[in-house]
Amino acid sequence: MAKTIREIKRQIVSVKSTRQITKAMEMVAASRLKKAQLSAEAARPYADKIREVLNHVTGASQDIKHPMLDSRPVKRTGYLIITSDRGLAGGFNSNLLRSFMQTIRERHKSPEEYAILVVGRKGQEYFRRRNIATMEEITGLPNAPEFSDIKALATKAVNNYADASYDELYLVYNVFKNALLQIPTVKRLLPLEKHDDSGPRLDYEYEPSARVVLEVLLPRYAETLIYSAVLESKASEYGAKMTAMGSATKNATKMIETYTLQYNRARQAAITQEISEIVGGANAQA
Repeated sequence: MAKTIREIKRQIVSVKSTRQITKAMEMVAASRLKKAQLSAEAARPYADKIREVLNHVTGASQDIKHPMLDSRPVKRTGYLIITSDRGLAGGFNSNLLRSFMQTIRERHKSPEEYAILVVGRKGQEYFRRRNIATMEEITGLPNAPEFSDIKALATKAVNNYADASYDELYLVYNVFKNALLQIPTVKRLLPLEKHDDSGPRLDYEYEPSARVVLEVLLPRYAETLIYSAVLESKASEYGAKMTAMGSATKNATKMIETYTLQYNRARQAAITQEISEIVGGANAQA
């Protein structure tokens, strides 16, 4: 009985230590989530302004064409999948990758029909375990990524489309709704869609020409959308981690309560047995 009590006590101590860790991780994720949300919101005005200029250029000059705006027959599709480097985030990575594989099975008949670019170690390991080739990989992004951290990959993704390595490019990432809800999303990036903005329009003068400005802005706009998706994914990751660690903390508290009850019952049983033995010994001597 004494051994059982010691085992239960060790379990209580162990779970309490785990609860301290999960609680700390929950607080860290909550702090990073707030910063990630602010970063995602701060990136939107820049992308909106570029889109406004692009809409003006393409709207004012209908004869201006660019490969990134023109649809072409799709022989191969590119997918840029954004995952995390670390786990402990509930179904953040698994739900996204499961959704992506379902998309692959529905849209393609062979690996030659698609190319994969991946952000995050979890995605990298997932495809390596399944012997699925990837065109580009990037891991080790900081907690608050800057545009320079993903620019090389974003540029390659856009250039691969321009070089006809694939005929369309999709972003695969988690859209952040709130800390409890992250939605796996497959969104087409290239060719870019034209937006018809209603309302007052500003008049721009372009130097050296509207065509040259378009050639510069279109790749930058696509790269900015990739960066925005990375920031969105980071916010989703921290929301998922905060929720997962919060649930783990609650479960640890329940386990401690259960073990404490078992511990008290075991102590009471041991005390009762000792009293019975004392009483029995006293009666035997009487």
